[in-house]
Amino acid sequence: MEALTSALTSINWEPIFQLTFVGLILVSGPVVIFLLAFRGGDL
Repeated sequence: MEALTSALTSINWEPIFQLTFVGLILVSGPVVIFLLAFRGGDL
């Protein structure tokens, strides 16, 4: 259990979160366009 705890604390989490949020931002653009097309162009 101690090895798992030390492995989790040694991971640098900041780039993982940054890449996750950049991915979410990149995906949100096409999602908005798809929703606009699906709803007939009306927000």
